[in-house]
Amino acid sequence: MQTQLEMLDWVFVVGYCVLALAAGVYLSRRAGKSIEQYFVAGRSLPWWVAGTSIVATSFASDTPLVVSGIIRKEGIWGNWIWWYAILAGLLCTFFFAPLWRRAAVITDVEFVELRYEGRSAMVLRGVMALYFGVVKNCIIIGWVMLAMAKVCKVMLDWNAVTSLTVLAVVALIYTLLSGFWGVVITDLFQFVIAMFGAVMLAGIVLWDVGGPSEMVSKITASGADAGVMNLLPSRPWASNLNIATFVISISALWMGSELAQGSGFLAQRLFATKNEKHAMYASLWFNFAHYVIRPWPWIIVGLASLIYLPITDLADPEEAYPRMMAKFLPVGLRGLMVASFLAAFMSTIDTLLNWGSSYLVNDVYKRFIYKDGSPRHYVAVSRLACLLIIVLGAITAWQQESIKEAWIYLMVMTSGIGVVWLLRWYWWRVNAWAEISALLGSLLMANGNLLVKLAAKLGLVSESTQQSIHWFYTEEDTWAVRALVVIVSCTVIWLIVAFLTPAVSAEHLERFYRRVRPGGWWGPIDFVPVHGTLETKNSTGRTSRCFLVSGSSSAWARAGCTNE
Repeated sequence: MQTQLEMLDWVFVVGYCVLALAAGVYLSRRAGKSIEQYFVAGRSLPWWVAGTSIVATSFASDTPLVVSGIIRKEGIWGNWIWWYAILAGLLCTFFFAPLWRRAAVITDVEFVELRYEGRSAMVLRGVMALYFGVVKNCIIIGWVMLAMAKVCKVMLDWNAVTSLTVLAVVALIYTLLSGFWGVVITDLFQFVIAMFGAVMLAGIVLWDVGGPSEMVSKITASGADAGVMNLLPSRPWASNLNIATFVISISALWMGSELAQGSGFLAQRLFATKNEKHAMYASLWFNFAHYVIRPWPWIIVGLASLIYLPITDLADPEEAYPRMMAKFLPVGLRGLMVASFLAAFMSTIDTLLNWGSSYLVNDVYKRFIYKDGSPRHYVAVSRLACLLIIVLGAITAWQQESIKEAWIYLMVMTSGIGVVWLLRWYWWRVNAWAEISALLGSLLMANGNLLVKLAAKLGLVSESTQQSIHWFYTEEDTWAVRALVVIVSCTVIWLIVAFLTPAVSAEHLERFYRRVRPGGWWGPIDFVPVHGTLETKNSTGRTSRCFLVSGSSSAWARAGCTNE
């Protein structure tokens, strides 16, 4: 195999890199003012910028490869592995996006000590910062870099080490310079490039195949599975557990999805919006673009690959998309398409680095190690944290082989904490110990195969039992059942723990309630009705908005003040 790029192609690729780095340099001065500017852009983003930034981040270099690979193995319906989360996304839009904006925190992990109190809250905050900022983040960075390495393998004939090294260096330099301002501003540009490349390739492929109807006829003639075009599973239960997977996905798994309350980088965008209305619109636009607009160009290319790249000719189905790029795109457009992949890669990696370092700095370093540093000191430490995360992410990518398997692993590993995250906003009895037990339970159950393997070596379980559990954990088609088992088991565990451990004090719950103003069940505290708002502006023009409430003494008071 040799490089698929000519001189004109390299002009587009290098030109994109220069523009991206120039934007990073331009925004570096603004990002370096404070960690609030570096991580949440001074809470000044309009909904369309924040929402598009979320879409661009989720539009990584991995998604076209996984979608085309899914279609080659299962058909269109296989995309329910991620389509089911649209229910979670709508829940976030209408219930949680305004609450996140009212919380006015820098990270969703910082929220822990707003909702809970004492040593348990402190422990939970530190554990979650390391768990999500390093472990989870590096798994995601790993599969994103693995996807781009597969593109580089096909298009540039680079080996994995070369690809990962170059990608890590470019992404790191850009993120270190720009901070969150650079992330969201260039996400707009990167999203347009990435979508243009995807639509362009789909259009060329459809033109070559003779249109949609001719493509369907040729797919049928190619000997592909008759159900490959179906939106719903058509194979019998006994073959691949398809029906079980679909039913479990749309009926239960959305409750375990982190998107349901909007955690991680999604929550970070909501923190950065101008106000609650902009936060809700940002989430709504993200869900529409993410599920309705974005996937169909990839699906078209994946379906057409069944005609041009027979199943028997391609060992790795996730290489189908870059091979279709190499097959159909002429000189110039090929380079533009690689640049669009690089844009998708950058829009995701810079977010993950900025988001992950926000955990390490705001929730570990500043909270537990060095509390009185200057704003510029914390920005400098944030940049060192980015370096650590990208190195660990590249190592993780080097150890991965399948992007879809990494998707499934992380999905199962984090599913056990979803329900407690939903209820902590609405039910007074949820405490930090409940979250800790759900987090640890989810982690242990997702890795149950390793625990049973260890038990078998110690003679605690039989060989046949170990083999059965190994099949359950390694068979790809059982992923939805595994996730459901984790959700149900961890929910039972954390409910028991919540009732066996002390509740959060009424005074702390009332402070949380006054600031965030959620609905739900808050038994120990008196509901504090909001009678209006009072807005004042300081000398810099920033608006302070306070919610007027009447307390038990019937005296007017301010509560839940936010700066915008």
